[in-house]
Amino acid sequence: MKITTVLKGAVGILALSAGSVAAEDMTIVSWGGAYQSSQTNAYFTPYLAMHSDINIITDESSADAVARLRAMTEANNVTWDLVDVEAADSLRLCDEGLAMPINHDEQLAAAPDGTLASVDFGPMIVSECFIPQIVFSTTFGYRTDMVPEGVDAPTDACAVFDLETYPGRRALNRRPVGNMEWALLCDGVPYEEVYAMLETEEGLERAFAMLDTIKDETIWWSAAAEVPQLLADGEIFMGSTYNGRLFSAIAEQDQPIGMAWGYQMLDIDGWVVPAGLPEDRLARVMDFLYFATDTQRLADQAKYISYGPARASSAPLVGQHETLGIEMAPHMPTDPANMTGAFVTNYLWWADYRDEIDARFQAWLAQ
Repeated sequence: MKITTVLKGAVGILALSAGSVAAEDMTIVSWGGAYQSSQTNAYFTPYLAMHSDINIITDESSADAVARLRAMTEANNVTWDLVDVEAADSLRLCDEGLAMPINHDEQLAAAPDGTLASVDFGPMIVSECFIPQIVFSTTFGYRTDMVPEGVDAPTDACAVFDLETYPGRRALNRRPVGNMEWALLCDGVPYEEVYAMLETEEGLERAFAMLDTIKDETIWWSAAAEVPQLLADGEIFMGSTYNGRLFSAIAEQDQPIGMAWGYQMLDIDGWVVPAGLPEDRLARVMDFLYFATDTQRLADQAKYISYGPARASSAPLVGQHETLGIEMAPHMPTDPANMTGAFVTNYLWWADYRDEIDARFQAWLAQ
């Protein structure tokens, strides 16, 4: 029995060979890179070892999940079986009827002490369609060897707007989430006023004016893997990306990169099941989800990447990195030492305003 990996562009295929046994495909959509690798190690590989009749086909299209599922549903051809999305996107997909409601207590495993899944996940369940996996953050990495002599290293997101103290190219996500909040926070707006201000024309113009100050020095990324590579190549001084990507570059690849945790944007990531799957495909998916979202599996993922497990019962099981032997807790975004100025993205707000502000943001980028 052998697991083989085939990569074709952005799509990877995990298949389990089992002689002449006919395998059934299950297409799972995620984000690629170090994160998807952690899912492979913690969920996919052990599940396949117990199910020789299953093929897991992986697709790295989560960033476009909402648009892709809309198009698939309209064409009556939903080819995805399980999709990894951020909390705000799960709300949009659920509201539009594109994701299936889940009975968390009946369809997911209880904690080892019998605590029901809905209680174990608690407020991480942001919609009836959402199955939480991890708490992550979008934060900033910088080249330690490019910090100007006599200058303190960056400690927070506002350094990205300070071209005088920290010259050099930047990298920011090609979407508004995070960028709009940082622009206002670093222009002096208190966090509790940020989202109300973004609902006004004055607030939007103020955020874009702040971003205008660094627009010409910024590389706009679409895939989170771009920033660690840009940092490794020395093409940028500083860039935003997911904290797990930076952990991989720093701890696993020994790159000269530091973390600026201040004003990190915390968020929740998890699974949604596309609505209307045929019974056989749905049965496979729900069997996988029961396994992959239990207490031990969520704790196991933290052995490979610095994201906090979404179950309360998983947190005490987080220990050392599987191969490096370092304690993972200090590298989690929720570690007290990393929480200065941290804020939780308002996923309810973004679910309501994302399409409108995304269109405005893309128009601004094109100017």
